[in-house]
Amino acid sequence: MSVAPYCQPPDQALREPLCSFPAGSVDCHAHICGPDRLFPYSSNRIYTPHDALLPDYESLLNCLGVDRSVLVQPSIYGEDNSLLIHALRKNPQKFRGVAVVNEAISENEIENFHGIGIRGIRCNIVDLADAKGVLPLANLKKLADKIAPWGWHIELLMHVNEFPDIARSFQNFPVPIVLGHLGYQSCALGVNTRGFQGLLALMREERAWVKFTAPYRISNAGDMPYGDVQLFAQTILENSPNQIVWGTDWPHVMVKGTMPNDADLSDLFFSWVADESSRKLILVKNPERLYGFP
Repeated sequence: MSVAPYCQPPDQALREPLCSFPAGSVDCHAHICGPDRLFPYSSNRIYTPHDALLPDYESLLNCLGVDRSVLVQPSIYGEDNSLLIHALRKNPQKFRGVAVVNEAISENEIENFHGIGIRGIRCNIVDLADAKGVLPLANLKKLADKIAPWGWHIELLMHVNEFPDIARSFQNFPVPIVLGHLGYQSCALGVNTRGFQGLLALMREERAWVKFTAPYRISNAGDMPYGDVQLFAQTILENSPNQIVWGTDWPHVMVKGTMPNDADLSDLFFSWVADESSRKLILVKNPERLYGFP
């Protein structure tokens, strides 16, 4: 059996960003990986990470000056949320989680997950959609109906440009949707694709959220500072600042170019959002509303 290739490890250098995060800031997108001997990876994964352990991540948060975090289940574990649950239990006041489950999840399982700190479900549409532009809406709605009473959301890993009818598809959806990586479409396509404009419409109606994460996943400009992402960030910010959250995307799995340092990525966010009140909204108030932090 072939082994999924290792991807780059994160930059281990801990540096403080030039700007300071406001008190109560939340990193809304990070992954914990390993060790494999305790938490085995899925056999059908497409990459293998280097260990990205909770103590290392907490050291990063402390250096950046970020107080709280949302841990997102990575694809390498499939529906086995054991490591995510283990991490959440380490500090239930500091952490919230986004799990991966299927529509057969029971009410008791949802209740248990909620008590641990799970506040959303992640669904991979990049690989699991039947075809470009086709969403498994029936299954998504079954899952959404179950989690709606708990105030959860569904986070979709999807390229928004591949779904031109996204606004109509989620017009009456039972729960909010959350999209990472500023919509996760190539910057080369511009901001006028039907999918991206549909996402903006859903945000204006407070039916969708966007994460300011991983500019390296959509940029065609090479390495830092990913100059072509600026237009996307500005467009989203002007459209619906109350529906944006931010995240590190640590440990930055499957980065193809130069591995960025998290201090530099933080400063890049600060360059996108210069206004202090907008920073506090995106970094503190919005995450509290979306993830139910006290």
